[in-house]
Amino acid sequence: MDANSSEAGVQLPARPVLEGPDIARMLTRIAHEIVERAKGADDVVLLGIPTRGVFLARRLAAKLAEITGRTVPVGSLDITMYRDDLRLGPARTLARTDIPGDGIEGRLVLLVDDVLFSGRTIRAALDALGDIGRPRAVQLAVLVDRGHRELPIRADYVGKNLPTSLRETVKVQLTEEDGRDAVLLGVKETAPAGER
Repeated sequence: MDANSSEAGVQLPARPVLEGPDIARMLTRIAHEIVERAKGADDVVLLGIPTRGVFLARRLAAKLAEITGRTVPVGSLDITMYRDDLRLGPARTLARTDIPGDGIEGRLVLLVDDVLFSGRTIRAALDALGDIGRPRAVQLAVLVDRGHRELPIRADYVGKNLPTSLRETVKVQLTEEDGRDAVLLGVKETAPAGER
């Protein structure tokens, strides 16, 4: 997830902009859009980007199964070693890549993430995906698009467009990881001049 600005500073208290029922409605809408665009979702494979993207992918798979009556393969795609900022920070823990048994060759792969920001996470995901196989097509579903793209990447399915400033942070909380469903908007307080 590349949800937060990289400015130095202290995080101020965040306020919820979306709650659990809002997130559930967005996922239902996205699932219906997927079925409509994919003409039934027969060859769709969902790959969530850890951590919260995996939970969102599983929820989308469940909703797609409700709509279509068929099981939709779901997995996870670790992008850690494909990030372009590895050398800039502390070592990162590798997450799990779990590709469904039928693979991705010739399938419509739908990458799922929680927040779309600079686009660098998705670029890394595309690189990782290229090392695994050759899908027929790749699409992107995100819960929140906060803008500020640094790369020419856009989502095919968006739960909520949430225009932000670079001083703001967007944090997605999901029950599976955080004990509740919410999207929080915060503001980073810039450090005093002597502390920069």
